[in-house]
Amino acid sequence: MIKKVAVVGAGQMGNGITHVFALHNFDVTMYDVSESQLEKAKNTIEKNLQRQAKKGIINESDIKNTLSNIKPTTNLEDVKDVDFLVEASPEDEAVKLKLFKKLDSIVKPDAILASNTSSISITKIAISTKRPDKVLGMHFMNPVPVMELVEMIKGLTTSDETYETAIELAKSLDKKPVLSKDYAGFIVNRILIPMINEAIYVLYEGIASVEDIDKAMKLGTNQPMGPLTLADFIGLDTVLAVQNVLYENFKDSKYRPAPLLVKMVEAGYLGRKTGKGFYDYK
Repeated sequence: MIKKVAVVGAGQMGNGITHVFALHNFDVTMYDVSESQLEKAKNTIEKNLQRQAKKGIINESDIKNTLSNIKPTTNLEDVKDVDFLVEASPEDEAVKLKLFKKLDSIVKPDAILASNTSSISITKIAISTKRPDKVLGMHFMNPVPVMELVEMIKGLTTSDETYETAIELAKSLDKKPVLSKDYAGFIVNRILIPMINEAIYVLYEGIASVEDIDKAMKLGTNQPMGPLTLADFIGLDTVLAVQNVLYENFKDSKYRPAPLLVKMVEAGYLGRKTGKGFYDYK
């Protein structure tokens, strides 16, 4: 029975995952190395809860209850007694492998460890631990409180019991799980990120402007936002990281990152989070 949950990383994805677990009455330990990031995350969660209450999605009383379910901490040892842990650190393989090895030594042996990675091998992450049967991918979509989808990724070492437990957990959060095999990018990013990358190539080659690329894709394919707006929302550093994972894993030139994407990340133009990407948010 899963009662205590930990979310490691309090950034954009981590605070959303924490929000959803806490709203569904799980005790959530939210860890981050930064005290200021934890404070920012708690404020974001409260604002998003208030937004949900105004829309009638939740009751006003749910706000206080949800916030009381969250325990922010900068001490990783505080996650040791949880039943289920979701890692939401940056999309960097070396960082995740190091983190999972450390988490494995801290968290009780029968707990399940899940990664919110959107592209990195779950099998590789799993074998960095001494509990490879209890490791899987649980890729939430952004913004987590709004998006219903969760990609469930079973590594080669993930047990059926672990997988089924995580699927039922996702359903208990009112999410709709889809099942994916453990190949780079899984389902959504295997399709989405190359589309964004191709849109950046269209801009790079001077075929159309930022605004017209987005307008064309919105009106022509009925997408709620254009690919360049979406790239800014995701974060161009994350887009590049996933594109590189696809390129390195499949060794296929069709996954080569657009040179403009690389330059923009080098310049620190990462989208909404830095105030500038394909659009100016300052």
